[in-house]
Amino acid sequence: MGVHDAMYVLGGKWKIYIITALLFGSKRYSELLRDVQGISGKVLSRELKEMETNRLVKRTVSVTQPVTVTYELTEYGKSAKSIIGVLSEWGETHRNLIVIDEPL
Repeated sequence: MGVHDAMYVLGGKWKIYIITALLFGSKRYSELLRDVQGISGKVLSRELKEMETNRLVKRTVSVTQPVTVTYELTEYGKSAKSIIGVLSEWGETHRNLIVIDEPL
C-alpha cells in the first residue's frame, strides 16, 4: 500500500525531475521550464499544481512589476531528497553494469 501511495504522488515522467531542479532552491516557472529539459509548459503547469496539492511544492506570488511567481519545495517535498539520492545511485550502478556487460 505504501508503494502505491508513493507512486501516486511521485509517479509520472516529470515529478522527480522537477523535485531535483528545486532541490537547489526556489525557481521561477521559466527557470523550471528551462531546467527540466523536454517538458512542455502545459505539462509543467499541471505537474506543479498536482505537486502543490500534494504539499510537495509551495507557490509564492510576489507583487512586483511584472508579478513574479516562484516555486520551492516544502519541508515535506525536501523529504524526497533521500529517495532521489537512492534512485540516482541505483541508476549509476545500473548504467555501469550495462556498459561493462555490453559487447564491443
